[in-house]
Amino acid sequence: MLQIMSRGRKSQRKPLSFSTTMRNPDRIAGFLSCIIPFEGKVLTKDIINEVTILLISKKLYYTQQYEMKVPKYKAIYKDTDAEFSREQAIDIIKNSPQNHKEADFEKGWPSRFDTWYKLPMEFGFLSYAMDKPIKISQTGHMLVDAYNEIPINYKKVQNVMLNAMMKYQSDNPYRRNLNSNVPLVLLLNVLKLLKEDTEENGAGLFRKELSLLICWKNNDANELYNKIKKLRKETKYSYSDEYMYEECLRLLDADSSMKKRFKMNKICGEAVDEYIRKMRSTGVISLRGNGRFIDINTIEQNKIDYIISTYSKYESFDDTDLYYQYMGAIDNTILNIEEYVEIDLSDIRKKTLHKYAKEYSKEKVFEELEKVCSKKESHDDMLKFLNGPTRLEFLTSIALLQGFTGLDVNPNYSVDDEGLPTFTAGGGIADIECYDVDCDSFFEVTLMCGRQDQVNNEITPIRRHLIEHKEKRKETFSVFVAPFIHEDTKEIAKWFKNKDDVDIFPLNIYEFIERVQAYKKVIWFLTRPDYLKSSALTDSSLVAESIVEY
Repeated sequence: MLQIMSRGRKSQRKPLSFSTTMRNPDRIAGFLSCIIPFEGKVLTKDIINEVTILLISKKLYYTQQYEMKVPKYKAIYKDTDAEFSREQAIDIIKNSPQNHKEADFEKGWPSRFDTWYKLPMEFGFLSYAMDKPIKISQTGHMLVDAYNEIPINYKKVQNVMLNAMMKYQSDNPYRRNLNSNVPLVLLLNVLKLLKEDTEENGAGLFRKELSLLICWKNNDANELYNKIKKLRKETKYSYSDEYMYEECLRLLDADSSMKKRFKMNKICGEAVDEYIRKMRSTGVISLRGNGRFIDINTIEQNKIDYIISTYSKYESFDDTDLYYQYMGAIDNTILNIEEYVEIDLSDIRKKTLHKYAKEYSKEKVFEELEKVCSKKESHDDMLKFLNGPTRLEFLTSIALLQGFTGLDVNPNYSVDDEGLPTFTAGGGIADIECYDVDCDSFFEVTLMCGRQDQVNNEITPIRRHLIEHKEKRKETFSVFVAPFIHEDTKEIAKWFKNKDDVDIFPLNIYEFIERVQAYKKVIWFLTRPDYLKSSALTDSSLVAESIVEY
């Protein structure tokens, strides 16, 4: 068991805040992939410039003030198969001065660099400082490797994020915070106490109560649990933002003069959303009550028990190198713990799918499909915590269930104990399998719009799967859905029809929505493939424009 070490007093209590610059693990992996080529090299302004060139070339970061106002650059950014040349990236950097300053980094692009990589460094994925060698940890490499697999190994991504979050300390050496706890461990212990309390509803923590965890001063779960019990008895869950904000200011030892720094919309809004995203990225947290509560994911109970027993007491660090070594090493036990499954996951997956197909209107589902495909933010209390690819599979499954008579819809995304998606379907199986008396149909969905992604990673595997399945049932086809369909994707689908007699229908999201609205039976994809002609909504330029609006 690790022991707590004494530490010097920090200057001030601060609410837990995860940078929205690195909202999702896939973005962290993308940024890490651009600094890995410089692993072991001393960090200088020249290296920062090279990393920045890579990030802009790969379109992981763009500048609104210049890049999006130069027509040729905006066109490249919109072209899913194009990247900026080195010369173009240098020109963008030169004409996009950054009015930004971080401690220990020069104002401008060096400080912007620190903004990008600070949170991944806190998570132990890398270590850097000016004039010191760049280090990439075991977990940093694992995260990038997981995203380089085809398909992406989301289970490995979850394990890497769990390894980071079960160790992450609110008062790590990169922050000066008097509050001292391990947020995920504190959360799990509080949820465990609530779960064992017969007076409580068993749903976990109410969303508004999470502001308390963000501002909590120590790792004492019992004290926090009793605080929540007291507030529930006093208010009956009727927490206004103002009420919870005042409670949090007291926890932070902050008076009214600190309100400009500790803003209510941050503590009760943005910080809570980021907290949920980070905690749920580990796979051990479930959403309940349409996103109004968070709770333990009982499917991962074995992992949760191990984390509570192993990390409730922990070593604290004043030294950044020691903290990096601790955070960057993988706990192999986490990789080997198996799921604790007492329920039929296929059954709970379908029950939840049917539940939301009844609760969400068709219009809402179509609207949310358009949002996820154009990378616009969802404001739904549950959907906004599903990453884009997973949300697309979930919404497409709902649309199919709502739209077609007599269709048995079977999505293959992974789920938590609430039946809500945690990550996308794995390789070797269709994203969504559908069956009825007329035919078997398979739906593959992606947010990828590039030629290689669609042709090599999607259409070619679909063709193999169809050839195998048509030996069982002749009336079989696949529909491929993406925000934008590359012309080569359409041509290769036609080629496979002529060559192998397999039916693959590539549709952009607007074409898919039109067909769901127009067709009553899914077999019409086969019998009436030209029933709907492209309308203004299916114009590729408009679809491409919607993508870049993000």
